[in-house]
Amino acid sequence: MEEIDVPPFFICPISLEIMKDPVTVPTGITYDRESIEKWIFSSKNNTCPVTKQVLSDTTELTPNHTVRRLIQAWCTLNASYGIERIPTPKPPINKAQIVKLLNDAKSPQSLMKCLKKLRLIASESDTNRRCVETSGAVEFLASVVNATNAVAVTETSDGEFDVTKASDEALSILYHLQISEGNFKNLVNDEFIESLMRVLRCGNYESRAYAVLLLKSMFEVADPMQIINLSPEFFVEIVQVLRDQVSYQATKATLKILIQLSPWGKNIIKAVEAGSVTVLVELLLDCSEKRACEMMLMALDRLCGCAEGRAELLKHGAGLSLVSKKILRVSQVASEKAVRILFSISKFSATPAVLQEMVQLGVVAKLCLVLQVDCGNKTKEKAREIIKLHARAWKNSPCVPVNLLSSYPY
Repeated sequence: MEEIDVPPFFICPISLEIMKDPVTVPTGITYDRESIEKWIFSSKNNTCPVTKQVLSDTTELTPNHTVRRLIQAWCTLNASYGIERIPTPKPPINKAQIVKLLNDAKSPQSLMKCLKKLRLIASESDTNRRCVETSGAVEFLASVVNATNAVAVTETSDGEFDVTKASDEALSILYHLQISEGNFKNLVNDEFIESLMRVLRCGNYESRAYAVLLLKSMFEVADPMQIINLSPEFFVEIVQVLRDQVSYQATKATLKILIQLSPWGKNIIKAVEAGSVTVLVELLLDCSEKRACEMMLMALDRLCGCAEGRAELLKHGAGLSLVSKKILRVSQVASEKAVRILFSISKFSATPAVLQEMVQLGVVAKLCLVLQVDCGNKTKEKAREIIKLHARAWKNSPCVPVNLLSSYPY
């Protein structure tokens, strides 16, 4: 095919390809919509790629109809060379349309139509998602979820409005909007957290997954006092999500919540009393996925920072043995966390019975092995400290293999 010269102003400065939907940013530079949206939203940039000026409103992308028509005309003129004419793009949604959609949702039936329309709009592009967010939809969707706490929820078989379906739809949209940090901060309030707890308690698996994923993002930006004041019931519901294995994503989000919240106030006690240690040990028994194992051991490490957590681990028949077995079998991170757990047990909960159990289960032998292999200086140092703490109790034990005695720090 004969090479065709493309006018330079038809080329997007980011992708270096012919623009299909040219838009102009506030700095006056024209880009292809898909490319500039990826730059702004996926890569989280707030500057113009060409001028490097800050874009005060990253949702303000003005269609450049003149350039688009010129490109279409050029495509038509060069059709004999195999150039296809670009179609006229569908105009993006604007704030006024979203606001009208929200204001018209006054009846139960119109609410469901509004939610379905919002989902469709948000699924079309990043620009639409940002437009939906900045038009007040986040507060609107949160109010739909909150409304379920004030209504007796019953299943309907005759096509009548079901408030649970509205709540589920609103949760799904909230999650897929990928809302900004500022809006997540606005969501962290007692009413909305209580509503999400109700979803965790009564919702279907999909809605429970969305609820816990939203909670994870909310707590990443929450004020410390809001985290400290969480109720014991909150941790009961969170642990139940782990127990039920709602989804892989939900499990990871729940583990992050436990890791993140444990250091604050009495949260560690609340989490332990909710049964988190037992659930984590039982999940570790069947866990073979590296990242999940690491996060479970991180959570257990946090929970063993209190006497109640250590007592629960020791009470579980497989607790000590399982933690020991994860050393040198998963990853360097997992080994470090597992040895830290054993250090907490050895330093603060080492009764004669516990010390004897650690020898019989092969924990001491595993610690001696850690000193002989390359598993990270922090892990080795912690293992050495554990053995030094109880050297007299363990040094003559027949359960410590002779080939490992050379590593024993007398």
